Amino acid sequence: MTGAWLAEMGGPLLSGPPSRLRGTETETEMNQHVTAGLADPVEPTRRGDVVRLVDLKRRFGATAALDGVSLTVKKGEILGIIGRSGAGKSTLIRCLNGLERADSGEVFIEGREISRLGERELQPLRRRIGMVFQHFNLLSAKTVEDNVALPLKIEGRPRAERMARAAELLQLVGLSEKAKAYPASLSGGQKQRVGIARALAARPALLLSDEATSALDPETTRSILALLKDINSRLGLTILLITHEMEVIRSIADRVAVIDAGRIVEEGAVWQVFADPKSEITRSLLGGIRPQLPPEIASRLAAGEGAETILRIDVAGEAARRPLLSELSVSVPGAFRLVHGGIDHVQQQPVGTLFVAVPGADARHLAAVIAFLKNRGARVEVLGHVAGPV
Repeated sequence: MTGAWLAEMGGPLLSGPPSRLRGTETETEMNQHVTAGLADPVEPTRRGDVVRLVDLKRRFGATAALDGVSLTVKKGEILGIIGRSGAGKSTLIRCLNGLERADSGEVFIEGREISRLGERELQPLRRRIGMVFQHFNLLSAKTVEDNVALPLKIEGRPRAERMARAAELLQLVGLSEKAKAYPASLSGGQKQRVGIARALAARPALLLSDEATSALDPETTRSILALLKDINSRLGLTILLITHEMEVIRSIADRVAVIDAGRIVEEGAVWQVFADPKSEITRSLLGGIRPQLPPEIASRLAAGEGAETILRIDVAGEAARRPLLSELSVSVPGAFRLVHGGIDHVQQQPVGTLFVAVPGADARHLAAVIAFLKNRGARVEVLGHVAGPV
């Protein structure tokens, strides 16, 4: 049973020379952990990148699971990778911990290229990577503290040391009172907290979260995401999130990369991507959390002319901080009405979408409204026209 679990886990739980178990490590000590048994030198110009992928490609028959993926994850940041099912997320994460071999391209972990390393050479490096799974992967016959301490047991650490580390981590995730319990007695959120504690046991440099909240209810999801954010903040731990939920990205990620058909189609700071999505897949994924025109209005839209023209106005950053509609009413005399929308905040940046109705009879007035809004940094789209007031 344990062997099968380890085969799926991969990551930090394979055997090899034990790592130090202090709270912090110098850069030299950290590199000594990774260099054990490795011949390749650290890439000198990329020390700030925990992960760097260069033109990664992987095919399964005629299907391109990864088709030239390049991205970086910097030390201490949270990068979210989002895409639909089949987009290539699972293949990407397996290439990161060496469970999947790319057909071409390079995978750097803490400055070391791993794609051509053998299994024995990968073992010390895998201990630098923690993994949190969608379905927890806890051993039902072991207590909570034994599940947390298992990576250290496999490393050969003394029991007293393992139990001390487990106690420390259970306190971190708020489950000290569950140390002697078994997984069957835990809720889904508690099981995932145990999974997070286990992933941190060997003090990894990188935490991979593979759909870690998709099996949880919304309230529990929020608590797990808050925990991951707190761990990132307190420990400076680099986190790579794989998800299909844009709300997860919005909650805790610093940057987002959108993957579709094995390609990164969009990448950037979360607030910027939310404010101005460039690709159709990103707009689709954002559809559930960005303001949309109410169906009763959208169903009345038509091309050509009408009594009112409906505009979609997207604003972010400085443009969203301005009293935009007040300035419009002063600078461009004439009627208009706010029919829907509002301003939200993503990464402490204001991001908003407003839907405005402008009388359709005066083309010059409509052009002046659009020009004014664009001049103030807004993105304006004419959605269509309606025959009567909305």
